[in-house]
Amino acid sequence: MTLTTWLGFLLAAIVIAVSPGPGAVISMSTGVRHGYRAAFTAILGLQLALLIQLLVVALGLGALLAASDAAFSLVKFLGAAYLIWLGIQKWRAPVVPVDANVPPVRRKGLFLQGLLVNLTNPKAIIFIGALVPQFIDPELPQAVQYGLIAATLCLTDMLVMSGYALAAAHLGRWLHDPRSIRLQNRFFGSLFVSAGAFLAASSRPS
Repeated sequence: MTLTTWLGFLLAAIVIAVSPGPGAVISMSTGVRHGYRAAFTAILGLQLALLIQLLVVALGLGALLAASDAAFSLVKFLGAAYLIWLGIQKWRAPVVPVDANVPPVRRKGLFLQGLLVNLTNPKAIIFIGALVPQFIDPELPQAVQYGLIAATLCLTDMLVMSGYALAAAHLGRWLHDPRSIRLQNRFFGSLFVSAGAFLAASSRPS
């Protein structure tokens, strides 16, 4: 992979990461409520999902998902249902001030949330499947190129999601009023439900 090709992929990775989606929602939602360190755990889950999706594409399974209406629909509706469930849970979350003496959030659960949010989005796999091969030189070693692409994709996404989470964590310091907390819960709950609804209503990319 030449430097020009890599720079082209880097630009594409930045555009993908900056575009708002379920990953940005979970990063901001966790950051505003539990702080950046907890949000970073969810962000790591998002990155593992990206690596799995990239592996799926490298093995050629992404083409199978793209070609099968049944497989695409199954993964799509599972992902939509999970996002809507997260939204309902967030909407119904108890109103607890951020400085209250509450048990620490379970990092394992946050990591799993991040993993499932990205992993149950079939459009992400198909998009990666359509994008990545354009930057792979078939005359050069495949493993090295996929490794560089994986590092670029994950580091870019991690930095952008961290930016979302840090901005939300800074705002979270002001959430002491129960009414503000309730509005925040319902705002992010609505975003999760909306993301799930859009995913359920979406069609397979052409």
